[in-house]
Amino acid sequence: MFGKGRIKQHDKIYRKALRKHLTASSKAIWDKHIDYFQQGNNQESFFYRGSSGFFARMLNIHIDSVAKVREGINGIMNADDVKEQERIYNQQVKNSFWNIFLRWAVSRDSVLSLVGVPNSQRKQIEKHYGSMADFVEDCIEYVFARLPFTDNYFWRVYLCGEYTNSCCPEYLKEENFEALKKGLIDSISIHTTTIEQFLKSNDVSISKYVLLDHMDWLGSFSLDLLQQEWQAMLNRAADKARFIWRSGSLEVDFIDPLIVGYHGAQSRLGSLLSYNTALATDLHKRDRVGTYGSFYIADLA
Repeated sequence: MFGKGRIKQHDKIYRKALRKHLTASSKAIWDKHIDYFQQGNNQESFFYRGSSGFFARMLNIHIDSVAKVREGINGIMNADDVKEQERIYNQQVKNSFWNIFLRWAVSRDSVLSLVGVPNSQRKQIEKHYGSMADFVEDCIEYVFARLPFTDNYFWRVYLCGEYTNSCCPEYLKEENFEALKKGLIDSISIHTTTIEQFLKSNDVSISKYVLLDHMDWLGSFSLDLLQQEWQAMLNRAADKARFIWRSGSLEVDFIDPLIVGYHGAQSRLGSLLSYNTALATDLHKRDRVGTYGSFYIADLA
């Protein structure tokens, strides 16, 4: 189901094997939408559902019917090395793919919202980069022509609507999925809430915080909520806790100035964090999504 995005007898599998394991809220959702996995001549992949899926479908229509570069895209996905990817991208994809309409579209908030990019993130990118279209074009070129594409399951599922056995998330690989089924999944607890609310309602010590890019939103719209969130994280942080996040911006300038309380004193957040810039820079160069401007690893000093 999550490998190909579709499966025969989807409803029977859901009713007999899966539904009994779901929470009430999950059952309510999938009782209505399990047909997203239906396999048939006119059925789209599960991965082309929702707003992000709609964006993927539009992207593929552009590739197939407007730019007409599907042959080049397939060539990049099947290339033997990065040098061949770069040659194919420059010769068969680049000029046709980046037309005036696409550059206009990727600069519109209405389009960017489909893939979860708020206007605050766009403004941050434009503040440090200038043009949103130029930023996206450079990001795409880096992914397609500078990084190995053979294991880039992030973009493969967008371009094909499915994974392959060798190009898929780790949890879908057979040996790892078997490990999950044997009990490792029991070590995971799920909480649908905010970070701050979870930390205030659970007496826990946290050693790793993986924050993705959500602080871009708070940094533009609600610095007070961002400050409260960091205060809650520091209150529950283990010694030398690590904070990991990314940003659409080339430089995050709204974290370090936050004033927080730590060990009985008010401090500037930046003075409490030790940034591992070298490691973050190296890992960011290998980011297979390729659409984030910066990446950060910071340890509590």
